[in-house]
Amino acid sequence: MDKIRTAVIGVGYLGRFHAQKYAALDDSELVAVVDIDPDTAANVAKECNTEALSDYHELLNKVDAVSIVVPTQLHHQVAKEFLDSGIHVLLEKPITVTVAEADALIEIARCKQRVLQVGHLERFNSAVLALEGVLKDPQFIESHRLAPFTLRGADVNVVLDLMIHDIDIIQKMVGSPIASIDAKGGAVLTEEYDIANARIKFENGCVANVTASRVSMKPQRKMRIFQPDAYISIDFQNKILSIHRKGEKEIFPGIPEITSEESVFENSDAIMAELRAFLDAIRNDTLPPVTGEDGREALKTAIDISEQLGG
Repeated sequence: MDKIRTAVIGVGYLGRFHAQKYAALDDSELVAVVDIDPDTAANVAKECNTEALSDYHELLNKVDAVSIVVPTQLHHQVAKEFLDSGIHVLLEKPITVTVAEADALIEIARCKQRVLQVGHLERFNSAVLALEGVLKDPQFIESHRLAPFTLRGADVNVVLDLMIHDIDIIQKMVGSPIASIDAKGGAVLTEEYDIANARIKFENGCVANVTASRVSMKPQRKMRIFQPDAYISIDFQNKILSIHRKGEKEIFPGIPEITSEESVFENSDAIMAELRAFLDAIRNDTLPPVTGEDGREALKTAIDISEQLGG
C-alpha cells in the first residue's frame, strides 16, 4: 500500500511532535516541515530526515495530508488553501477563530470529499477511551483543568486555550443541545481571561460545572461524572479511571455499600494515536474520531462562554 505523503505546517512545540510521529509511522512519508523561522524548520527537518521549507505554498501539489499547527488566527487561511487543493487536513484546536470560518472549512472538506480532523488531543487519552460502554446518561459533570502559565496558547483566552478540551469531551458525552450557560472569569497575567468557570445546562437536564485556569501553581486535569448507576472519576494527567457503584450489601439499613474499581493506564502516545486515526480515516474513507463538526460545536460553546465573560 502506497505511503501517504504528509507534512507539518508550524513546527514549534506541538508541531515538532507531529513531525516526529509522521516520520516514525510506516504508512507515512514525511515530505517536509514548514515554519516561518528557518532555524526551527531546519532543526526539525534534520531531526526527522526531511526537507525544511518556509513557505507552505510549495507543498500544495506535493502532499496528500498535512497537520496545521500554526496560531489560531491563521487556521482558516492555511486550512482553506490545502482543502481547496484536495489535501486532507488535521487542524489544531480551536478549529478557527469564528464559527463562520469553521463552517466554511467544513463545507470545503465536504465538497472536496477530504478528511478534516480537529486536534482535540484529550479524546485520545487512554483513560477517556476506556469510558466506552461505561457512560450511561450522565446527569452532573464537574471538571478542573488547571495549569501554570506559559506563553504557549496565550494568543487566546483560557476558554479557547484549555477549557475547550473539556467542552469537547463533555458535549460528546452528553449528546444533547445546550440550554443555557452562566460564566465568570478574570484576567490575571494577560489581557485575556486567564481563569474561568462555566455552568452549562443541557436540554436533557445534565449540568456541567467547568473550571479552567492557566495561572495555577500546580497542574490538574480531572473530571467527575455522576450518572444513575455510578460515579466516575477521570484523572487525565495520570491516566487513572475510577468507577464507583452501589453494591449488593448494605453499610447501614437501606444504605447500599459502595464498590470501587480503579484502572491505571500506562503512558500512551496520544499524538501518535491521533495521527494514526487521521491516516486511517484517509485510507478507509471514513469519518475521523474528531470531525470538523465536533470542532465547530466546541468552538461555538467556547465563544458563547467567552462572550459572557466579556471578551
